[in-house]
Amino acid sequence: MPGAVCAKHYNAHMPKDPLATIPEAFVEPVESFLAWLELERGLSRHTIDAYARDLAQCADYLHQKEFTDWNAVDETAVSGWTASLSEAQYARSSQARKLSAVRMLARHLVREGIRPDDFTELASAPKLSRKLPEVLTRQELELLLEAPATNTPHGLRDRAILELFYSSGLRVSELCGVLLQSINLDDGYVRVFGKGAKERIAPIGSAAITAVRNYLAGGRSHFVKPKTGSELFLSQQGRAISRKMIWVLIKQYAAKAGIEKPIKPHLLRHSFATHLLEGGADLRAIQEMLGHSDISTTQIYTAVQSARLADEHALYHPRSKQ
Repeated sequence: MPGAVCAKHYNAHMPKDPLATIPEAFVEPVESFLAWLELERGLSRHTIDAYARDLAQCADYLHQKEFTDWNAVDETAVSGWTASLSEAQYARSSQARKLSAVRMLARHLVREGIRPDDFTELASAPKLSRKLPEVLTRQELELLLEAPATNTPHGLRDRAILELFYSSGLRVSELCGVLLQSINLDDGYVRVFGKGAKERIAPIGSAAITAVRNYLAGGRSHFVKPKTGSELFLSQQGRAISRKMIWVLIKQYAAKAGIEKPIKPHLLRHSFATHLLEGGADLRAIQEMLGHSDISTTQIYTAVQSARLADEHALYHPRSKQ
């Protein structure tokens, strides 16, 4: 495909410093933004470099169109840039990723007082044609998390499993493999090894920390047997809890909570990502938390959010039923 070659050609000829070829007026705000990502958001160098490449590509286009700096950019310019990506036959997932980077920069410029407005506000991302994952609403999540009775060791364990699953967005296999020494409740994170044995740090919230503390204080010892290892979550036999058992537990508590949606193992992981996005989290930060090697995998959650908004509109807008 000629377009695919064009996209690859651009990436192959990017300088080591992607900002080296664009005017200084574009560079300084981008450098400020990249520093914010590193210092305030704690993103990895790999992710920050990806931001830099996407923003440099946009700045190069804008400079060619005779825009002098980011203050001169308007929504028409952004639309022209996204159209040029489509014409170059970039994959829709790549177009969405690049636009996400520019959106984040635009918000940063407003936050820093460099611009009074978000010039990407009306820009629309390309539609991604993938089957949308099922997610729970926030209300359904509350009911599910409250379902285990925490006056028994089993209930304490199950509550901790559900809270940690939803708080961290781990894969089911990662959740089963969490070790006692891998979780830091004081600093609020868990260290896991995901696909390809890649290590990452997943933040966890206060509700999950409390639930795990309660389980460790009054639940885990009930499951310990002579040959028990250091796995955090144990079965009745004293072994690491299995993926199948976690699925069974989620289905059991979903039924107890009156949730009628199809229950699948990654339901809480999908809900974690969707709720973060709805709350305003950056797509690349969600990518890192989920352990996705390719942001196109993460971008499916933007479609989930859009679909839910469309459903809300159809249900409640007074002109949608005419």
